Amino acid sequence: MSNSPLLAIIQSDPPSGLLSDPSDTDYRRQRLQQIGSYPNPTPIAQNQADDETTAFCAVPSGTGYGTLPIVRPRRARTQTSLWIAPRRPTLTSLPITRSGTISVPDSPSAFSTTFTQSTHYRRIPHQRPISAYDAQLVNANADAAETDIDVRTNGFRVWYSSFTSIDWLHDSIKDSVRFARLRRGKSIRSRVRLVFDKSLGWIIVTVVGFLTAVVAFLVVRAEQWLFDVKQGYCKTALWHARHFCCPLPDEYGSLDGHCPAWRTWSDVFASWTGSGSGGEDSVVQYLALTVIAIVLASTSSLLTINLTASTSFVTRKESGVLSPDFNKSGEQNAPSSSQPKRGVIYYAAGSGIPEIKTILSGFVIHGYLGGRVLFIKALGLALSVSSGLSLGKEGPFVHIASCIGNIVSRYHTKYENNEAKRREILSAACAAGVAVAFGAPIGGTLFSLEEVSYFFPPKVMWRSFFCAMIAAVTLRFLNPFGTGKVVLFQVTYDKDWHAYELIFFILLGVLGGVYGAYFSKLNYRWSRDVRGGTWLKAHPVAEVILVTLVTTVLCLSSPYARMGGTDLVYNLFSECRTGSKNTHFNLCVLDPSNFDHVWSVVRAILVAMIVKGFLTIITFGIKLPAGIFIPTLGVGACAGRIVGIAVQWLQYHYPNSIVFDVCEGDMDCVPAAALSGVTRTTVSLSVIMFELTDTLTYAVPVMLSVLVAKTVADALEPKGIYDLVIELSQLPYLDAKHEYLWSNLSIKEVTDRDVDVIRVDQHNTVESLRDQLQSLLNAEHDDGGFPILRPGRDEDCLRMVGYIGASELEHALAVVAERATQEVRFHTTYADEELATSYSTWVEEPGQSEDDPFDFSVYMDQAPLMIQSNSPLELLHQFFVKLGARYVIVTDTDGDYEGVIDKKTWLAFLSELEEKS
Repeated sequence: MSNSPLLAIIQSDPPSGLLSDPSDTDYRRQRLQQIGSYPNPTPIAQNQADDETTAFCAVPSGTGYGTLPIVRPRRARTQTSLWIAPRRPTLTSLPITRSGTISVPDSPSAFSTTFTQSTHYRRIPHQRPISAYDAQLVNANADAAETDIDVRTNGFRVWYSSFTSIDWLHDSIKDSVRFARLRRGKSIRSRVRLVFDKSLGWIIVTVVGFLTAVVAFLVVRAEQWLFDVKQGYCKTALWHARHFCCPLPDEYGSLDGHCPAWRTWSDVFASWTGSGSGGEDSVVQYLALTVIAIVLASTSSLLTINLTASTSFVTRKESGVLSPDFNKSGEQNAPSSSQPKRGVIYYAAGSGIPEIKTILSGFVIHGYLGGRVLFIKALGLALSVSSGLSLGKEGPFVHIASCIGNIVSRYHTKYENNEAKRREILSAACAAGVAVAFGAPIGGTLFSLEEVSYFFPPKVMWRSFFCAMIAAVTLRFLNPFGTGKVVLFQVTYDKDWHAYELIFFILLGVLGGVYGAYFSKLNYRWSRDVRGGTWLKAHPVAEVILVTLVTTVLCLSSPYARMGGTDLVYNLFSECRTGSKNTHFNLCVLDPSNFDHVWSVVRAILVAMIVKGFLTIITFGIKLPAGIFIPTLGVGACAGRIVGIAVQWLQYHYPNSIVFDVCEGDMDCVPAAALSGVTRTTVSLSVIMFELTDTLTYAVPVMLSVLVAKTVADALEPKGIYDLVIELSQLPYLDAKHEYLWSNLSIKEVTDRDVDVIRVDQHNTVESLRDQLQSLLNAEHDDGGFPILRPGRDEDCLRMVGYIGASELEHALAVVAERATQEVRFHTTYADEELATSYSTWVEEPGQSEDDPFDFSVYMDQAPLMIQSNSPLELLHQFFVKLGARYVIVTDTDGDYEGVIDKKTWLAFLSELEEKS
C-alpha cells in the first residue's frame, strides 16, 4: 500500500488520549489493521492537542458520556477540516455497515472541529458524544486523590460490546466513588446537587411509569380499532372501535345484540351489489376478515424484520477487532469455520422477556432497548394482536417499558455511565410494564423480583412499586377501555368458595401443570425442528402469513375461538348472575337440567380450548411482537369454565349429595369460571389474579392450584417457556436460582490455561499486542482479556500483575496505532523495580503518564478477583452469581498464576454439566 493513503489516515484526527472518545468502529478497525504499515508519525496539530483528554486531565465540561455537545462557532472551511471521508482510505476488505451513509471517523472530543463537521455531515444535529466509559472518574481535584487511587487500582473501563458481560464489581466501586465526591462538598450548591442525586432515581421512575402508561394507552386503543376493522366500521365515527360506537348500558363485554351504528363489510358489499343484507356470517365477511388479518400480521412482521434486525444497529461501542471482519493484513479473507457469525436477531419479535432477563443478568445487547425498537414494538404489537393471532400484548409491554426506562435513564450520567445502576431503573420499568398490562402494581413488582430481575435490593423494590403505581394510576385516568377499569377482563366475585371446591381446584392445577409442561416442550421442538430446521427459517414473513391463514380457518370452528384474547378471558372469567340479560355470548348455562344445552356450550368451549392451545404452540416465536400470557390464560380459563359447568350440572342432578350439603339449596353456589387454570403460574401471577378479581375471596384455592400446577410442571419439564427460549436463542444468561450438583468436579477442570497472557518481562510492542488481541478471536474469548504476569521466585512460576480487558486494550492500541514498534508498559504496585516503576510513583508523578500514551496501566485491573484452584466449585459459582464477577483468576496454593475463568466460559461449563446430569 502506498504512503499517501496511510498519511491520510494519520491526518484524519486519530484519537488523542487514552480516555478519549471512541472513534468509529470501522475507523478503529482500519487503524489496527494498518499497524506496522504507517510511515514515520507526524506531530499532532496544535488545535488537536487543545482538545486532548488523557488519564490525568479532567474531561471538559459537557463532554460526558450521554450529554449533548456544546456547539462552538464554526471555523473557516479548510481542506483538512471539511471533508473528512476523502482523507480516509477506502479498504475493499471492510464491509459497509450503513446503507446510504458514508462512515466518517469520530473525533476524540465533542468540541473538536472534526466532531462538529462529522455531526453536520451525518445530519444528526444532536448526536451524543461517547466519552471513555470511566472518563468522569478522572482526578478532577486534589481532594479526590485518595478515592481515585481505589478507582485506578480497579482500572478504568471503556464501552461494552454486544453480548459481553458487565463488571458489577467495577460499577459498584465507580458509583461509590461518584457518591463520595458529592458528599464531600460543603457549599449550598453541593448540598443541592446531593439532594438531587438522591432523588434522581425517583424522578426517573416517575417519568418512566407515566410514559409507559401513555404508550400502553395508545397501543390498546389502536389494537381495539384495528381488531374491529376486520369486521366493519362505525358509521358515526370511523376511528371508533365497536364498543365505543355502540356502548351498552349493561355489563361491558356483551355485544350479542345488533348495533345500528356498526356496518359490517358484508353489508357494504351487499349495498354495492344490491343483493341484500350480507350478515356477519356470510362468505364475504369471512373473506374480508382473512384478508385484513393477513395484511395486519404481515405488516407487523415486515416492520419487525426490516427495521429491527440486529445487523442494522451500528454503534461506536462495538469492537473493531473482535469480529470475523478483522484481518490485520487488510485483505479479504473468508471467515473461519470455527468462528461462525452470530445469527441475526430481530429485536422487536417475541415477548422480549427472555432478552430482558439476559440484559438484567449483566449482559449487553446494544440497540435492544432503543427508540427504534420501542416504536416498532408498539406499532407492531398493535398490528399483530389485532390480526387475531393467538398471542397477547402483556409480555411485550415489559419490553416496551424497559425501552422507555433505558431511554429516560440515559439522560443523566449517573445511569448512562453505569450499567449496573441503569439495570435498577430497568427492573422498575419491568414492574410498570406488568402494571399497565394487568392493572396490578403489586403483582408487577413481584413479577420483576421473581421473573426478570437479577439484582433486586430493597431500594429497587420500593422504586419498582412506585413506578408500577404511577403507571397504573396514569392508565386508570386515561381509561383505555372506556369502562373505568385498567384492563378489559377485570371482574369482581361476590360468592365465597366451599371446601369441596378445593378438589376441583387441585384438578385444574394438575391439568394446568400438564398443559404448561407439554406446551413448553412442543413449542421448543416446533421452534427448533420446524421453524429453525425447514424452509420457514429463510422465509419468516411467509410463515407469518401461513400461521395467520391457519388461524382464520380454524377459528371458524368455534365462535369463542374467533374472539380476541382479552374478550375471551373476560367472558370466561365473568360470573353468571341470575336475572342478568348478559349471558356472555351464551357461556352461562341458565338451564343445567337440559343436557343438550349444557353439552353444546361445553363442546364449543372445548373446541376453542384445543384450537387456542394448538395455535399458541405454532404462533409463539414467529417474527413479530407476541406475548404468551393471555393465550395461556385463555386455555386455562376454558378448562376452568368446563369444570365449573360440569360441577354445576352435577349439583343440579344430585342436590342431596353430601358434597353439596354446604350449598344449602343454593343452586348458584358454584362459580362458573375458575381462575386457576393458568399454567406455570408463580406467586407474582397469583397476586395478579387477586388484583384482577378485585378480591381475595379465592386466594386460598388459587394458591393451592398454583402450587399443584408448578409442582406438576416442574416434574415434567424443569424449564419454563422463557428459559427454553433463552436456551434456543443461545443467550448468555446465568440463572442465579438454579442449583447444580458439582459431584467430584474441581476448579481445575474448568480453568482455561490456554488464554494468551501479557508478560511484563518481555518486549511488548503495539504490533505484538495487536496480534495477541486478534488471537482472542481464534480462541473465541470475545468477552475476555489478558492476564498481565511477571516472573515469580521460581523460573517456571508466574505471578499476577493485573488484568486488561479486550475492549480497553483495543481502544488504547487505536490511540497509538502509528508507533507499531514502540514498547508498551504496565505499572503496578507489586512490580519489581527492574520491570516497572511503582504504582505510588505513578500517582505522585501524573505528568509522566499524561505524556506517555504507551503506558496502559490506566486500564489495568491491579486487583482482579482471584480464587485458589483447590476451592470448591460452589464458591466459584457464588463469585459469578452473588458478586457479579466478569472474570476470576485462578491461582495455586502458593499464589502463582494458573489460568482464567470468564463468565462465558463458566456458562458453557454449566450448560455441559446440566446436559450430563
